[in-house]
Amino acid sequence: MRVIGLAGWSGAGKTTLLAKLIPCLTGQGVSVSTLKHAHHRFDLDQPGKDSHTHRMAGARQVLISSANRWALMSELRGAPEPGLRELLAKLDPVDLVIIEGFKRDTHPKIEVHRAANGKPWIFPEDPMIRAVASDTPPPEGAPESFHLDDAPAIAAALLRLAVPRAAL
Repeated sequence: MRVIGLAGWSGAGKTTLLAKLIPCLTGQGVSVSTLKHAHHRFDLDQPGKDSHTHRMAGARQVLISSANRWALMSELRGAPEPGLRELLAKLDPVDLVIIEGFKRDTHPKIEVHRAANGKPWIFPEDPMIRAVASDTPPPEGAPESFHLDDAPAIAAALLRLAVPRAAL
């Protein structure tokens, strides 16, 4: 299993880019999983559903299964948030894991930058940024760069720049 990240400020287009990259990669026979970090409280469950009732009653984990999919939700209940390495260990083996977020962690990343955001570039402060994907040319000193709309080239860079999970 190899790992690479997409890092950027909110609104830069990470999720939009990821939705283009996954079909590029899977079309080449690459199995892909994603790991997304949320900076806010999120809920996959809906009030009134049995799984939500189980969680609200105090269950630490709730596993939901059907003929089409299964999902395991774990409540931290005051425990610290698991780190990136611990979360990666929970994934089934695949060829490539693309991490969205975790921009402060020390894994290799491609920075996603959108000029209209008005946010600073991340690469000057993060030596783990190996390339940038942007809708504008990056400043002097940037690592290799790609246009944000060039999904095939960015997908190739993801495969080339990813590292084995054990290297993290």
